Amino acid sequence: MPQPIHKLLVVGVGSIGERHLRCFLTTGRAEAVFVEVNATLRETISERYSVRGFTSLDEALATQPTVAVVAVPAHLHIAIATQLAERGLHLLIEKPLSTTTAGIDRLQQIVRERGLVVGVAYVYRSHPLLNSMRTALQDGRFGRPVELITVSGQHFPTYRPAYREIYYTNRATGGGAIQDALTHVINAGEWLLGPVDRLVVDAAHQVLEGVAVEDTVHLLARHGDVMASYSLNQHQAPNEFTLTVVCERGTIRWESHLNRLCWLTAPGADWQEERIVPLERDTLFVRQADQFLTAVEEGSSPACSLDDGRQTLRVNLAALASADDGGWQTISS
Repeated sequence: MPQPIHKLLVVGVGSIGERHLRCFLTTGRAEAVFVEVNATLRETISERYSVRGFTSLDEALATQPTVAVVAVPAHLHIAIATQLAERGLHLLIEKPLSTTTAGIDRLQQIVRERGLVVGVAYVYRSHPLLNSMRTALQDGRFGRPVELITVSGQHFPTYRPAYREIYYTNRATGGGAIQDALTHVINAGEWLLGPVDRLVVDAAHQVLEGVAVEDTVHLLARHGDVMASYSLNQHQAPNEFTLTVVCERGTIRWESHLNRLCWLTAPGADWQEERIVPLERDTLFVRQADQFLTAVEEGSSPACSLDDGRQTLRVNLAALASADDGGWQTISS
């Protein structure tokens, strides 16, 4: 039986919005329109994908979309998502959920009343190796987790050459390493081990030219009884991400840049591993789009729920507060 074709609206087609548009179209399960206030960009994207672009949300809503991706700067997410939810649209909201908690209670109320499916686009949750890692931890394969260590970095100007001209320059619009990059890793850690309940951060602007926001972060946290450390920078040459969970009876490690999951249970033994072929840059976003559309059809929970996205937002805000005052922060639900 052929799958239904969803009527998609993408709000904002900057770098990440264009990727969402392209990847939803790649699923073959959606036809799309988009909103973009930049006239040159609107024309370019419209021609590139043969998709109609609009200057305003009201114009686009007249086409009666059923699902939407919110891909504007983070400080605008909640206001736009609330307007779309009031019209009954299912939503995928780009990460982070917002830059403050203002308006989220109202959005959650509308979502509950309308029975909407709303997800937050933390794309690591669509990675097959992270899914395998989570299954192993949930099954107790290596015993109780006791420690998490993540180390990640990349040369941000290579991947986002326009970083000086976009949201990244200002924390208020979602900029800086904590809200832009580390939030992905924190969300992955919470998916594996449960919510962060306290943390302390050392962060600074070390290298990136043309901005003043932090580009290097060291974060210590507790996920309940599990001790965690998160290290990230956005200026090193290697594009690497390693996530290790040490358990009572073994250690499991995801090496994203090497496309492998490996584990070790005895001192002196060889690592065992699961490998996958290298992923194209769009692959996880196509998987995320497919998973989201399936959740809409089934009325099931998306990969990262609105509640999960809100929890990671609390961690973001606590991390920023700790970076500014140097003290431990407690995260309450």
